[in-house]
Amino acid sequence: MLRQPVTVWAIAFACAVSFMGIGLVDPILPAISAELDASPSQTMLLFTSYLFVTGAAMFFTSWVSSRIGVKRTLIAGLVLVVVFAALAGASGSVDAIIGFRAGWGLGNALFISTALAAIVGAASGGSRQAIVLYEAALGVGLAAGPLVGGALGSISWRGPFFGTAALMGIALIAILALLRQPRNAPAPAKVSILAGFRALRTPALLALALVALFYNFGFFVLLAYSPYPMEAAAARHGLEFGAHELGLVFFGWGLALAITSVLVAPVLTRRLGLRPVLFSMLGGLTVCLVLLGVFVENLTGLVVVVIVSGLLLGVMNTALTEAVMEATDLPRNVASSTYSGVRFMGGAVAPAVAGPIAEALGAGAPYWVGAVSVLVSMLVLGVAGRTLAHIGRSHESAAGEAEAIAAGDA
Repeated sequence: MLRQPVTVWAIAFACAVSFMGIGLVDPILPAISAELDASPSQTMLLFTSYLFVTGAAMFFTSWVSSRIGVKRTLIAGLVLVVVFAALAGASGSVDAIIGFRAGWGLGNALFISTALAAIVGAASGGSRQAIVLYEAALGVGLAAGPLVGGALGSISWRGPFFGTAALMGIALIAILALLRQPRNAPAPAKVSILAGFRALRTPALLALALVALFYNFGFFVLLAYSPYPMEAAAARHGLEFGAHELGLVFFGWGLALAITSVLVAPVLTRRLGLRPVLFSMLGGLTVCLVLLGVFVENLTGLVVVVIVSGLLLGVMNTALTEAVMEATDLPRNVASSTYSGVRFMGGAVAPAVAGPIAEALGAGAPYWVGAVSVLVSMLVLGVAGRTLAHIGRSHESAAGEAEAIAAGDA
């Protein structure tokens, strides 16, 4: 996996920085609430506006990239992220930050959906190695985001936004300098503006997109809501649990996610098959959400379960992305953008409803709702068994796969 063209590493670095934007605000949500006199429900909308616009735009990114090309789409996305991250840092109200996070989400959509297809197309070693590399970048970004957010957020809540703008500026320069279009490369096939929606007519993609929708609801309940119970639990024991401490917790969570996405997921999917791994990880995440609901007033319990959940989420993300890439014969950019669009919608809903649910039903209620949502994703995966039968078989060993490729070439 390490023997990749420099172009792949440039895109992977930019991916890592891009995914930092998801977890970056996690440690500073309580600080933003205090500094800007906003409720937890309002500040969690920083996730919702970002993820909703990201998800909605994903349906059209394949159309955009087919018109202006992969490199220009990547650059446009990076420029938007740099601009809107800087504007969010300069904002004076939570409503302004919510709005600028929406613009940030648009840039993120243009970049992420195109980056996955670009890495798969440019990487050596086949699509599976490329997907692992992409998920590794995702894990590194999710791990580094809270750490950077906590470190800079302990100085000022504005710091993480300006820090992201600077890092994305570096990624932009790297893409401009290192991404080379092959000479005499054929023009990209034109994609209909409705291609993303039409892709959902494919039963296998629709099934996996729905699995991702309900799974991501539970994922972002855990990610966006957990800082508030942690802070409250610490306060009950007279402890200060600010941006730095939250950053360390979610760094541990993201590091666990990155490790299993790279080192564990490929082994499990090769030996057990994709569908058994998906079922196992979804079941484990359900248990984690239930435990978070039980330990909602226990700081140690919350911290331990959140970090352990990262081990499951790393495997789940890699296996689910690989399943999407294998499930259909659709163009990679269409399949990945459509799947990601539905997936991010689940993430957008979770922060918007977690706050009101907690206010109405108690601090543990969002975790219970998240657990039910993950159970629904397991139900969808089970009902779609025949549709997904072709991805449910155990993968071959690396040697057997190489022999099959050699035989096909012969």
